[in-house]
Amino acid sequence: MQSLPEDLLELDRQVCFALAVASRGVIGVYRPILEPLGLTHPQYLVMLALWEGTPLRFRELADRLHLDPATLSPIIKRLEQSGLIERQPVAGDERTFLLALTGQGSALRERALDVPPAVIERLGLPVERLLALRDELAVVIEAVGRAAE
Repeated sequence: MQSLPEDLLELDRQVCFALAVASRGVIGVYRPILEPLGLTHPQYLVMLALWEGTPLRFRELADRLHLDPATLSPIIKRLEQSGLIERQPVAGDERTFLLALTGQGSALRERALDVPPAVIERLGLPVERLLALRDELAVVIEAVGRAAE
């Protein structure tokens, strides 16, 4: 039996494998950089969204981060316990709340400005390549969203 010139099931040919390995690796690069800020990578993503504009409804934040509420809830609880964010009730709607930065959470943004340059330095790749990769991944994320519909 003759083998195919290209094995479609070869591990290194799989997009899912390359994305999984790259994701774990990049998050690993962030870990020691975020540690002095007292943040995990998921917490950092929440803070980035809130630094862009606060307050946000819980559901808006979940949608923005592409996370289901069950995954986001424990992250929010830990950030609240750390004093970085707070829940604010929405008048007339007991089930909905807004998430807002505390003074401490707002102040942390200044220290977080050092995170992107530190990540770029550790990766050792030109910024242009990282931006192009980010843009390509945005196309993949959009395609995945369409495929899920």
